[in-house]
Amino acid sequence: MVGLVLEAEGMEASVGSRCRVIAANQRGIDAEVVGFHGERLQLMAAGDTHGVALGARVQLLPGEAQGSASPALLGRVIDGLGQPLDGGDAVPNRTPIPLMGTPLNPMNRMPIRHPLDVGVRSINALFTVGRGARMGLFAGSGVGKSVLLGMMARNTEADVIVVGLIGERGREVKEFIEDILGEAGLRRAVVVAAPADAPALTRIRGAHLATALAEYFRDRGQHVLLLMDSLTRYAMAQREIALAVGEPPAVRGYPPSVFARLPALVERAGNGGRDGGSITAFYTVLMEGDDQQDPIADSARAILDGHLVLSRSLAEQGHYPAIDLEASISRVMPNIVPAAQLQALHRLKRLYGRYREQRDLIAVGAYSAGLDPVLDQAVQAYPAIEAFLQQDQRESVDLAQAQAALAALMAPYLGGTDGTTS
Repeated sequence: MVGLVLEAEGMEASVGSRCRVIAANQRGIDAEVVGFHGERLQLMAAGDTHGVALGARVQLLPGEAQGSASPALLGRVIDGLGQPLDGGDAVPNRTPIPLMGTPLNPMNRMPIRHPLDVGVRSINALFTVGRGARMGLFAGSGVGKSVLLGMMARNTEADVIVVGLIGERGREVKEFIEDILGEAGLRRAVVVAAPADAPALTRIRGAHLATALAEYFRDRGQHVLLLMDSLTRYAMAQREIALAVGEPPAVRGYPPSVFARLPALVERAGNGGRDGGSITAFYTVLMEGDDQQDPIADSARAILDGHLVLSRSLAEQGHYPAIDLEASISRVMPNIVPAAQLQALHRLKRLYGRYREQRDLIAVGAYSAGLDPVLDQAVQAYPAIEAFLQQDQRESVDLAQAQAALAALMAPYLGGTDGTTS
């Protein structure tokens, strides 16, 4: 045993094979083959390795790691290995599902053509999410990402919600379920929890299990909302294993295999075939020190269909949800909303951006009305724009209401290209 890695000899197995290590008191510890060192197998345990002794027996288990699924999982909380965490009975008649999924032919996927109502006014109006899109929620710590996830979980038009709490603090699991998701949200949800104190392999399996469950419900023709908190912790678990088996680090301590694993996980979400359902996914991405150039954040931006950036400065001002209007984007929005909504969005962004550029001059009284027509409009519109962007976490604003509110807000300011109204 070297660090987190167990080495076994005298048996043949391939990467991904399941094993069981017999520790003291005949306790079995599940493990997985993650590499080779000469003629020895390198194993990563999915449980606590306390009690493992030199010469402990290793059993090769048939087949690769699998999950299991059933409609009866709705309303349940399970761990990264699929075992109940809520004190309930085991779910009977569960169907085996591959943890790594079955890749879809890109030509068989239905394109994103329909908007998805998430119940948040600013997202519905300004960053409209398409059914089957993969979005990133980029945030540092303590800026309201969990609350925003909960708002979407309660209000999104979806048949099933799959929540993956990967690598987060253990106390947040119960808090998220009771205080944020709520009883109504849990009734149509499956929660997979693999907190920070779980072994790296369990955290990785938890992310794949949550995705596999979403695929199971999608293949039954249902529309699924997948919320994974967080993609960064998944990448960190991959880094732990890769470094432990000797892979050299490449960027800020992350080995190259981590950046290959991220798209392999994210690409499993999305629309199914013509007769299938969809998986609309939100992945939280933690920005250390609010650094948007973090390698995981930078990689995630390239493979997702859009990103919502939560601003610490807005959160400190009590502005919730703290979505940074200028740094966020939905790449699928132009294909799924009317031209009038896009026109209103562009006008709002221009007025908001102009005000933010000149806010210091405005604050010290150096602004003079009449010199810049666009700035004059920005000063006039800014209080209403700021109110439009904020929403109480218990409030729900549907897609039609958000679009109507945006149109009414920008109606006085839509006109000529010189900034004057027609």
